Amino acid sequence: MNTYRILVVDDEEDLCEILKFNLENEGYEIDTANSAEEALKLNISKYNLLLLDVMMGEISGFKMANTLKKDENTSKIPIIFITAKDTENDTVTGFNLGADDYISKPFSLREVIARVKAVIRRTANTATTEEVEQISCNALVIDATKKRVSIEGKEVPLTKKEFEILFLLLKNKGRVFSREDILFKIWSDEVYVLDRTIDVNITRLRKKIGDYGKYIVTRLGYGYCFECE
Repeated sequence: MNTYRILVVDDEEDLCEILKFNLENEGYEIDTANSAEEALKLNISKYNLLLLDVMMGEISGFKMANTLKKDENTSKIPIIFITAKDTENDTVTGFNLGADDYISKPFSLREVIARVKAVIRRTANTATTEEVEQISCNALVIDATKKRVSIEGKEVPLTKKEFEILFLLLKNKGRVFSREDILFKIWSDEVYVLDRTIDVNITRLRKKIGDYGKYIVTRLGYGYCFECE
């Protein structure tokens, strides 16, 4: 466990120190930053997980996450948002940016530790269970090792969640996955996600893969599947 490095980014210095102390007691290596600006000066690619506050200075947690997801060196790093805001729209925004979990203040340290362990376990399992290096449907190719999707050789920029949904559906061509199935496999059953969050991700995924979007078929009352011609 001590090989996992976590970066805590929050403008509350006391909270950073509390999280640092308690997470280090669990065996993790912890660094802290008190603003997104400070955090972005670090080599973020070396971290296995980010705990990211949403409400910070000029660069919010959402803006910082969006920046990281556009960089191939940091796009796959799991993110847990920590925030005093707990409205439905903020939660949906966080997950649509590719967040792996979302914790609202005030929270218990036991909850934070449990969620950190769950995200690390889930993302580690994803990395070790992707045995297939490359799968395809005609000119649509997924490279599971490089976490890259391309169509006719041109890379398609996807969020972490979009990539995982496409990988799940294409790897299991013809199999129908309910929203509950997708939630469990992609977000896990420990995270609260609205049905429409999954629908939003599917809609964006279809749009990004262009003509191949029609192969992601909706089975009304059942869920989604990928049908390759």
